[in-house]
Amino acid sequence: MKNTSKKIAIGTVFAAAIGYLAGILTAPKSGKETRKDIKDTAEKGIASAEKELKKLYSMLTDVITKAKDQVKKLKGDAKNDLQKAIDVAVDVQQKAREILSAVHEGEPQDKNLQKALAEAQKALANLKTYLKK
Repeated sequence: MKNTSKKIAIGTVFAAAIGYLAGILTAPKSGKETRKDIKDTAEKGIASAEKELKKLYSMLTDVITKAKDQVKKLKGDAKNDLQKAIDVAVDVQQKAREILSAVHEGEPQDKNLQKALAEAQKALANLKTYLKK
């Protein structure tokens, strides 16, 4: 349920941004004002996505720690499956860290930021599923 609400929230933010941009592009403003409005909107979108990615990064850290504790107690296929999920989550977390660094260096790539968000959400949900078993 929480994963669905996060997807809806992120979708709503992007839909609102697209609607806002459409409004800006059709509004009777000068080119300079329109470009400034678009830049401001893009910066707000990046800041929002960055905030969400930081939150997911922190959550991944907590869940990875719990999963590592849990994997010590398991044997056989269950242990191997959970370890694989941990490895994927650690890789995703590293990618998230790299994306966040790029954002701080002023090199945000919106598609990379969105991809990192999606991967972090998926890895987090996957680990939580294993921990519930």
